[in-house]
Amino acid sequence: MRVRTRSSAIIGTICLVASLALTAASADEPAAPRQAAPKVALKNVATAKNPSAGAAGPGGTVWIAERAGTVRVLSGQGLGEPVLDISGETTTDGERGLLGVTFDKEFAHFYISFTNLEGTSTVDEFAVRDGKIQPDTRRTVLTQTQPYANHNGGDIKFGPDGYLYIAFGDGGSGGDPHGNGQNLDTLLGKLLRIDPRGGKPYAIPPDNPYVDDPNAKDEIWAYGLRNPWRFSFDAGTGDLLIGDVGQSAWEEIDWAPANSKGGENYGWSQMEGNHPFRDGTEPANHVPPVHEYDRTGLGCSVTGGYVYRGEAIPDLKGQYVFSDYCDGTVRSLQIENGKVTGVHDLGVNGGEVVSFVQGDKGELYVLDIGGSVSRIDPA
Repeated sequence: MRVRTRSSAIIGTICLVASLALTAASADEPAAPRQAAPKVALKNVATAKNPSAGAAGPGGTVWIAERAGTVRVLSGQGLGEPVLDISGETTTDGERGLLGVTFDKEFAHFYISFTNLEGTSTVDEFAVRDGKIQPDTRRTVLTQTQPYANHNGGDIKFGPDGYLYIAFGDGGSGGDPHGNGQNLDTLLGKLLRIDPRGGKPYAIPPDNPYVDDPNAKDEIWAYGLRNPWRFSFDAGTGDLLIGDVGQSAWEEIDWAPANSKGGENYGWSQMEGNHPFRDGTEPANHVPPVHEYDRTGLGCSVTGGYVYRGEAIPDLKGQYVFSDYCDGTVRSLQIENGKVTGVHDLGVNGGEVVSFVQGDKGELYVLDIGGSVSRIDPA
């Protein structure tokens, strides 16, 4: 789960709380206009044990996953006792652990993404009744072996189309030694799209881009990803945004419109952002990032977030909120027709930001792997 390459441990010992402006934008972006940043504040609402992911749950609740394998429900009194505990089944070495949680649209099923004791990425499903997990209904939907303990990815979400999307990194080590990013015959380095209720253990949506290609995995929706550390769908437009962690020089955010037919190649490991990686050659079908920033400052590992669709902060509505694990500054992008038209430093620091969570009404929460669960409020 730990996403920067400078250390294999998820919990660093350095607490970086300084803010700095983004050092670079995509070469294809226009210069950001000088607009006032929306005024926000971070309100601590709970303390968790290494929170790693979260999801909007039934009845307006927010469910928080803790890296070692527990899931707890957030209320006005903070976090309750675990409603799920798989801590005896997962490992937290390297970047591993409980990495993703999500519900289907009807809150009838709960899904978890974790690395098991052998380090294998695993997606399991539970039935939910009256807002409660039914442990005896648990089943494994999909597994993927991992050659190394880093770049597991592990985020999971349902898209507007009702299908389950799963993000896997390139398998780890450094520099994609197995060439997984550009290899369509592996699920590593990919964004997958499956129908978990359509078959046993799942079905392939018939309009997935590679279902008729004998040299490609049917599950693949998009490829060329190094370590897609948090992706989301805009609740207003259905557009897809992915924060993809770079190797050593560039962090990137990828974008695809809601009407995409899939098949996007985001370039890794031939490209790192807009730049050839080592002696790489830009693929003819490379989809460049909508935004990138370099590592000349404190940033080292992008944490993708959400397009804000809440009501509490009108000036932030429609902007994509994200951060960086090492820098911690919460920022936003204005995006119009797939182009960034504004970049904002929101003036707050979330610590070691490992994930964002979107509540049922569109308000956003920031997770610091050190324990803090904060809500983004108006200043």
